[in-house]
Amino acid sequence: MAPRTATIERRTGETDVRLALALDGAGAGTRNTGVGFLDHMLDLLARHGRLDLDVSVTGDLQTGAHHTAEDTAIVLGQALDAALGDRAGIVRYGSATVPMDEARASCTIDISGRPFTSFEAELPPGATGGFEHDLTEEFFRALANAAKLTLHLRIDAGTNAHHMIEAAFKAFARALRQAVASDPTETGVPSTKGTLTA
Repeated sequence: MAPRTATIERRTGETDVRLALALDGAGAGTRNTGVGFLDHMLDLLARHGRLDLDVSVTGDLQTGAHHTAEDTAIVLGQALDAALGDRAGIVRYGSATVPMDEARASCTIDISGRPFTSFEAELPPGATGGFEHDLTEEFFRALANAAKLTLHLRIDAGTNAHHMIEAAFKAFARALRQAVASDPTETGVPSTKGTLTA
């Protein structure tokens, strides 16, 4: 299989995002978004998803973390889309349930070519490390839209917002790792349509 990598740069009046992704990695790379908690979540995503991921973002953090979180997710989704190419030989589906102390999250992914997000969670209000808790849904919705994923993500239990969001990122990472994996028994695109990109 050819290297599955992508490098994307996206500049707007609100953010400047530079991202390099390798799907068949080991969690290497640096993440620097200016939002400490988001960096931590991207570290988890890279490590548990077995992705090599370099992210550098400058943004209008004086207005909050919203633009930085959403635009980072858009670029990550675009990189996933590009690195997956025509989707030939992938497993396509992935699911994971991950506990984090008192918290638990479940994620199911279909690399379907059809963007859809179902996000179910009752997160406590507030922010952690500069990351407003309600940005969790915005992040995953933007990522799924840009990567053309069908994503079902649910935080089933928890009282500590840090633990709940961390469980969600880990569950997503583990499900994504399954879905993008190479299937040695699959000789083409895993779809009766013959395409997962149109």
